[in-house]
Amino acid sequence: MAAAAVVLYTVLWVGYRQDWAWLHTFDWWLLNPAHDIGIKHPSWVRFWYAVSFILGPVPIRLLGAVAAAVAFVKRKVRIGLLLLFCVTLNGLVTVATKGLADRPRPATALVHASSTSFPSGHALEAMAAMPAVLTVLLPVVQRRAMRVAAVVLAALSVITVGIARVALNVHHPSDVIAGWAMGYVYFLLCLWAFRPLPIKRGEDRLVTAR
Repeated sequence: MAAAAVVLYTVLWVGYRQDWAWLHTFDWWLLNPAHDIGIKHPSWVRFWYAVSFILGPVPIRLLGAVAAAVAFVKRKVRIGLLLLFCVTLNGLVTVATKGLADRPRPATALVHASSTSFPSGHALEAMAAMPAVLTVLLPVVQRRAMRVAAVVLAALSVITVGIARVALNVHHPSDVIAGWAMGYVYFLLCLWAFRPLPIKRGEDRLVTAR
């Protein structure tokens, strides 16, 4: 899966750099209708702008910093490092990858957005953060229904923020897909480097009792 994500990211990056016609067609096939709706319905823009902020980097990084600090206080160093790098510091990957591509934003952007377009930082950082949170959360959740709900909520968050960026015309769809691919690769690298130790059930019960 990691190899597939790398290949996907590379294809999209090369497609932009080489100005492949099919990629241009795909991007504007989705951007144009979203732009037309936004021009006619300002509430559409306001809604997706709010979604983009709520599920965006700023709240995610703050929550990640708090969660990592709690893990370090509890001496869960690997968990803390995983959360710190995947959730709070993932913006460094966004800056590096955007600098390599240097793709302009769509000219039809409905709101202001700084920096360049490829890949989508919102998509990259959500995809890096949510699996990391699930990696920490799922082993300590007892009920299967709650685990399923957590996975579904995380997946919907990642997908929705990507849709928001296209709906606002601040990213080409290929930027979002590339962001998801790179975010997943970055998460896997962090997981390989900081894989948390398995949590013992007895330890869980002891912590709960305390």
